[in-house]
Amino acid sequence: MNETLFDLSSFTDCDQIKDSYDQAARIVLYPGDTSRFLETVPNQSIALIITSPPYNLGKDYENRTSIEQYLGMQSQVIKQLYRILRNDGSICWQVGNFVDKGEVYPLDIFYYGIFKKQGFYLRNRIVWHFGHGLHASKRFSGRYETILWFTKSDQYVFNLDPVRVPSKYPGKRHFKGPNQGKPSGNPLGKNPSDIWEIVAQDWEEEIWDIPNVKANHPEKTDHPCQYPIELVERCILALTKEDDWVFDPYAGVGTSLVAAILNGRRAMGSEKEAAYIEIARQRIRDSLNGVVRRRPIGKPVYQPTGNEKVARIPQEWKENSEERLLEEKVNYP
Repeated sequence: MNETLFDLSSFTDCDQIKDSYDQAARIVLYPGDTSRFLETVPNQSIALIITSPPYNLGKDYENRTSIEQYLGMQSQVIKQLYRILRNDGSICWQVGNFVDKGEVYPLDIFYYGIFKKQGFYLRNRIVWHFGHGLHASKRFSGRYETILWFTKSDQYVFNLDPVRVPSKYPGKRHFKGPNQGKPSGNPLGKNPSDIWEIVAQDWEEEIWDIPNVKANHPEKTDHPCQYPIELVERCILALTKEDDWVFDPYAGVGTSLVAAILNGRRAMGSEKEAAYIEIARQRIRDSLNGVVRRRPIGKPVYQPTGNEKVARIPQEWKENSEERLLEEKVNYP
């Protein structure tokens, strides 16, 4: 898949990144609190809301509060998001876990009740798997987060063809009925499941095995909890149409806006941290100029060959293992 699928000629003037809501704009990035910005956005104007909200995990850009206070504040934001979402629109809410004194609180479970209370319908709980992260010592290391995909009604946009994946057995045929002997699949590929895995076969499963943005990732910025462009692109392609508004209420360094621009959508976001606003603006300009740093969509996840130094067993481990074997041999009756 090409890095840019759409002609970006409609985004010609980089200085036209509006800092307040403007229906005629192509790009809006509000420098302030999302609650204040939401007051200016009209009812039923947004096709897709996609974000990774502050996790309340004590990172340097968050004020740590109790889980109850955190969810209460988010509930008020979600109420406003319901108002501005189109009746055929979607929300994709990407969250991980809240950890307090070693106990894990799965945020997607807590959020589900909040969205249901507002009248949303859950369509999929998508698992995003990544291979790297913090190593836990008193529990299994976490290697996934989730995306809750909600719609506002039963009539919603869902574009299957742009996100179809290659069929495992394209030669399968109907074995009975009026279509007996004819191909049973779709020439464009099959419907991906709700665990998506991005490997060499591209969008093959519902586990999305997309590398998270760490130190050596081409998209890495100063943000401590940045998600990759590729993760957003899948949702945009499936759940919006060209020229639709895509909104990120917690825009961070602008990943959602970049993904929207690269795929011919109108981009809107709000962010209260001035440092992230500046990074987001630069990434938007880079997107318009075709030079944004990114990991190509569908790129296979790197697999070590075994020849890399970091992939080899340390010599100390080998020596210790040999010593243990000799001791066991001596002590063997």
